[in-house]
Amino acid sequence: MPQVFSVGSYLVFIWVNEGKPLEPIHVHISEKRPAKNSTKVWITSAGKCLLANNDSKIPTTALKNIMRIIEIRSFEIIQKWKDTFGEIKFYC
Repeated sequence: MPQVFSVGSYLVFIWVNEGKPLEPIHVHISEKRPAKNSTKVWITSAGKCLLANNDSKIPTTALKNIMRIIEIRSFEIIQKWKDTFGEIKFYC
């Protein structure tokens, strides 16, 4: 799983096996290592975040902080997605 960056003990990463058709751009967040029950966050075309789920049960305050950092670094995430999949579409 390509790690985009980390925030403390949380990893922000992309699953490489996203299936066909490819879902809109998003990242997963989990603590310490990638996990199937990770939190999922959509990235919008404006570089904002929309929480899809919090399956890894990240505490609300920590999740809000991580999502702020994701928004600040959205360009980096978009570039990593393009490099990984060669295409991009946004949730909204």
